[in-house]
Amino acid sequence: PAPMSVLCDPVSGVEIVPGRLTALVSARPAEATAVLDRLGGFAGPSATWGGIRLSDIDPARLRERILVADNEADLFAGTLRDVVAGRLDPDDDAIGLAVHAAMADDIVRGLPGGLDARVDAQGRNLSGGQRQRVRLARALLADPEILLAAEPTSAVDAHTEATIAARLRAVRAGRTTVVTTTSPLVLAHADTVHYLAGGSVVATGGHGELLGGQPGYRALVAREDEGSREAVR
Repeated sequence: PAPMSVLCDPVSGVEIVPGRLTALVSARPAEATAVLDRLGGFAGPSATWGGIRLSDIDPARLRERILVADNEADLFAGTLRDVVAGRLDPDDDAIGLAVHAAMADDIVRGLPGGLDARVDAQGRNLSGGQRQRVRLARALLADPEILLAAEPTSAVDAHTEATIAARLRAVRAGRTTVVTTTSPLVLAHADTVHYLAGGSVVATGGHGELLGGQPGYRALVAREDEGSREAVR
């Protein structure tokens, strides 16, 4: 498909406008994640991209252009630099920008050796919030044409979450980014929000618009806003 083509999931009715930050909101997180899996070409029935079925696109080419980032993605053993870089060979400045966008600077500062510190397989020597931010930094460094991120801030405290949301929007400006979340701190930065119920879109608009016009959305987001979250360092 041509760059900046619309990505569509016919099952849910989700349409992803290119170059924008889009959020998928559902009371059942698995429903929103299922949409991401279809948009990423990992599950059927096939989504379409610029009118072309993803199942008709070469999988290797699809993986180069669309990245699905979730909280179960493998973290191999190695230096923090290598874990964030993945298969890329970036310089430290590029790594630093991605780390900063994911608000993971404190991880680099806190580990002996900084970027040269050893990370155990699956990040076993990191906290849950640290693992999440390392995975996000890796995804941002990859700079895919389309980034599909499942609950990218679910394991961090509110201050960290708000900062990540702002930096994510800035670093992905002009690129297509989709996140699943019910956090008002993230939703406030989204250009478009799709509110899902029963796996299908029931309303689309800005966060403020949906707060005013969708009682179910308002109640769901309010529960998230009122819930306490333990800070993860």
